[in-house]
Amino acid sequence: MTEAPRPPIDPYPLSPYVAWAGNRNKEPILAALKSLLPEKGDVLELATGAGLHVNYFAPHFPNLTFQPSDYDVDVFESIKAKRAQTGNANVLDPIRIDLTDPASFPDPAQKRYDAIFVINIFQVAPVAINDGIAHLGKNVLKEDGLIAIYGPFKRDGAYTTESNAAFDKEILAAKVPEWGLKDIRDLEKAAAPHGVILDKVLELPANNFVLVFKKA
Repeated sequence: MTEAPRPPIDPYPLSPYVAWAGNRNKEPILAALKSLLPEKGDVLELATGAGLHVNYFAPHFPNLTFQPSDYDVDVFESIKAKRAQTGNANVLDPIRIDLTDPASFPDPAQKRYDAIFVINIFQVAPVAINDGIAHLGKNVLKEDGLIAIYGPFKRDGAYTTESNAAFDKEILAAKVPEWGLKDIRDLEKAAAPHGVILDKVLELPANNFVLVFKKA
C-alpha cells in the first residue's frame, strides 16, 4: 500500500501533518510499549494532542488505564471523540498539564502511575521541557515506574542518519525558537537533577528512538 504524501510540517495537534505522522508511527511505538508497559496499572500520556495514539494503544492493553493530558484544552473534545469512536472504556477524560508549570501537575496523593509516555514533542519543544517531565515523573511515578519518550534525536552531537539531518534542516528553516532535533545527552542532563536517569535507548523504524527514563 502506497504511503500518503506528507503534508507540510505543522506542529498544531489537530493539523493534517500531525495526523499523518501519528498514523505512520503508531505501530512501531505500540510494539515498543508492549515491551515496556506492565500488564496492569495506570499510564499517563503527556502532550496527548488529538488523541490518536492513546486511543489506538488502549485496546491492546485492556488491564491498563490510560490518562490523556495536554496543556491545550482545545484538543480535549478530539480526544473524547476518538475515545467514543473506538469505545475505549480504559481511556479517562483528559486533564490539563502544563510541563512548564508544576502547579498544574497531578497530585501524587491521589494517584501514582506505572508509566508515562510522550510522543513527538521535542522537535518543537525546548530541552527544558524534559526538566518538567522528569520533575513530574519524580513525583507521580511509582518507584519502579518508567518514562518513555519517542521521537527523532541527535546522539552525542551528531545526526544518526542523513534523513534526520535533512528533517532537522527543514524544521530549522522555519526559524521558530526552540524548533529542531534535540540531543539525547541534553535530555539526559535536564532529567538528572530530579534523580531521573536514562535507562535505555530503543531504536525504532524511520530513524526514531524511544528513550526510557527511570528513577535512580
